[in-house]
Amino acid sequence: MPLRVPRLTRALASMAMALLASPVSAASRLPLATVADVPLTGHATRWDYASLDPSHHHLFLAHLGDNVVTVFDTRRQRVVADIPGLSRVHGVLAVPRLGRIYATATGTDEVVVIDAASLKIVARIPTGDYPDGMAYAPRAHKLYVSNEHGRSDTVIDVRSNRPMRTIPLGGEVGNTQYDQASGHIFANVQTRAELVEIDPRTDKVVARIRLAGAQGNHGLYIDAPARLAFIGCEDNATLLVLDLAGRRVAASFAVGREPDVLAFDPARGWLYVASESGVVALFEVRGRQVRALGRGTLGPNAHVVAVDPVTHRAYFPLKDWRGKPVLRVTEPDDARR
Repeated sequence: MPLRVPRLTRALASMAMALLASPVSAASRLPLATVADVPLTGHATRWDYASLDPSHHHLFLAHLGDNVVTVFDTRRQRVVADIPGLSRVHGVLAVPRLGRIYATATGTDEVVVIDAASLKIVARIPTGDYPDGMAYAPRAHKLYVSNEHGRSDTVIDVRSNRPMRTIPLGGEVGNTQYDQASGHIFANVQTRAELVEIDPRTDKVVARIRLAGAQGNHGLYIDAPARLAFIGCEDNATLLVLDLAGRRVAASFAVGREPDVLAFDPARGWLYVASESGVVALFEVRGRQVRALGRGTLGPNAHVVAVDPVTHRAYFPLKDWRGKPVLRVTEPDDARR
């Protein structure tokens, strides 16, 4: 016999769900305050990765649905440019020391190189199938590109803007990151529950780390000083904490459904895990100790986050907030005390 829910109870439940989906709920469950919802340009279509150049106060946002990289001035709090000509742009990575921004265009299977001063496209470099995340290895002057469907990483010489080689990884590739401590590149092989380690001196795979409890390990951030890797698993809504020294999973935490982008504020020791469900999970990292600070719905489809290490503000592009795209800006709720 079906359970009959009183009408008043159903109404209260609906109110609770509406509250959960609002930024007020996020502030009550997360130690964050919403500073502003700044209008973004273009249509209410999907946004993907973001990359911050704090020295020039520029936040670069991949507007996948509109095929542009949007440039947002974090000091003036407004959009200053849209860079067109990037078919199905997914990844974006600012490298201030090179004066370059790199973007992955999955529609044309290439990396697009943008000059940071002029905001003009200066090169297009072929990659493998479905390029996504990127990492820069400064000692080797190489850019590593995750070819998600190509099951490989493309290696690019940033001095010549030419592909050097393709490294087969044996499965679909999630995010790729650089480890400052070892000078190595790490990449998620999400269909094999592995984290692969690449030595940029030889471009050889030197280790495959089995990730216990991983299902669809996609998101990745490496805390080099603490020798920890944080891995977001899409298929089981889990954050894994990997001890890089011991090569073992040291802890796991529940996060929002389909976690995607991870971002870290090193001064506060705060790790943000944004998810496709709009739920953001926040963790405090002190040395090698990790604890959950809170979890809550920040906004619809809030799966991308970038954090300014100077102001401690976090930026979340939302594709459809009341019919228009906005950039939701938050800061720690103790910042105004």
